[in-house]
Amino acid sequence: MSAHKMKLKTLFRPALCSLLGIVSISFAAPALADPLLEEIVEFTGDVLFLQHKVPGLVIGAVRDGEIAVHGVGERSKGRNAPDGDTVLRIGSITKAFTGQVLASLAAEGTVSLTQPLVELAPDLGTGKDPNVAKIRLIDIATHSAGLPREVPHEQGPPDDPFKPITRAAFADWLGNESLLYAPGTGILYSNFAFDLLAIGLSEAAKKPYPELLKERITGPLGMSDTTFVLDFSQKRRLMQGHGIRGAGIPEVPTGDVIVGSGGLYSTPNDLLRWMQWHLERLSDKDAETRMLDHAAYLVRDGLRPVQGMDESGHMDAMSLGWVMMMPEGNRPLILQKAGGLQGTFTYIAFAPTRGVAVFVAINEFNFGAAMAMAEAANDLIATLAPR
Repeated sequence: MSAHKMKLKTLFRPALCSLLGIVSISFAAPALADPLLEEIVEFTGDVLFLQHKVPGLVIGAVRDGEIAVHGVGERSKGRNAPDGDTVLRIGSITKAFTGQVLASLAAEGTVSLTQPLVELAPDLGTGKDPNVAKIRLIDIATHSAGLPREVPHEQGPPDDPFKPITRAAFADWLGNESLLYAPGTGILYSNFAFDLLAIGLSEAAKKPYPELLKERITGPLGMSDTTFVLDFSQKRRLMQGHGIRGAGIPEVPTGDVIVGSGGLYSTPNDLLRWMQWHLERLSDKDAETRMLDHAAYLVRDGLRPVQGMDESGHMDAMSLGWVMMMPEGNRPLILQKAGGLQGTFTYIAFAPTRGVAVFVAINEFNFGAAMAMAEAANDLIATLAPR
C-alpha cells in the first residue's frame, strides 16, 4: 500500500468514525486494482456501513478490466469481514443468470424467444384460462406473463421451508387459475415465472438446469464458487444472513425447483468475473448471446400494471431478467438486478457501454439499507463512468 494511500485512510476514517459514533471497524484486504478505484470503492462501502450499521457489507467494482473488492463488519458472528471469496446467497440475481441461459440457447437456435412454454413443457401450458397456452419464453423472462409473484403454498418444515414448491404445484395453479393479465400487456415481478423458465430451458436442453447453467455460464467463466449446493470449503466461507431484528437466520436449502428464480450462491470475485463477460460488448466470442441478453424487449410505456420493479431504481425497460434504466443526468444506461434471500440483500449493476460494474451485499434484512446500497451502487457507476 502506498504512503499516499495510507495518508488518505488516516485522514478520512477517523473523521467518519467520529461523525457516526463508531470506534473501530474490521476491514478486509481488497483485491489488486487501480489505487483510485480501490479508494473510491472502499470509501463508498465504509460510508454505507457506518450509516446503516448492518453486521457485514461487501462491495466490489470493475472498471476497464480492473477489479476492487472491499468488506467491512463481520461475515458471521466472531468471523472476519467479508472479502472477495466470501460465499453468499445472491437471491434473485439468479434470475439474470437464467436470462443469460435463455439467451445462450436462443443464440444457437435450441429455443426461440417467442416460443410458447407449452411446446417445451406440456404440463405447464394448459388450463382453464386460454392465455396460459400463449405464455412465451420472452413473456416469462420479462416478468410479463401474467403470473403471480409466488404460487400459493403452505410453509414447509423449518429445515426445508421451500419443500411445497414443486413442479406439480406449478401445474396445478396453471391448470386451475386465471392469469392476472394477458401475457405481454403488463409487468408483475414473479419468482414463479423464472422457475417455470428454468424448467422450460431444462426440457429444451434435455438436462437438469444446474448442469445447463454450469455448461453455459459458470464453467466457461471459471466461476467455481457459483453453485446451488455448497461443499465443505464453501460452507466455511459463508456469510450468515440476519433477520429484521438482527437475529441470525439458519441456512436452509431451496430445493431443486427454485433454481431459476433465486437458489444460487456465489462470491464477489465470481460475480465480478461474470460482470467482465457482460462488459466485453465488442468481443466476437459469445457476441450473439450478449446481444440477446442486453436488448430492451419490453418498454414501460403503455404497460398495465407495472409493479415490483422500481425498488432499486426506476425501470424503463426489461431485458432478459435485467432491469434497464435509461441514462439520466450524469448516470449512463444501466442494467441491474437486486436479490434478497435468507437474511442477505444483494445488488448488481453494470453500464454496458462504459466498462463499469458494481456489486454490493449486506447480511441483514434491513430494507432501508438495501435501498440505500442500490442507490449508492448506481451513484458509484455514475462516478466511475459519467455520461
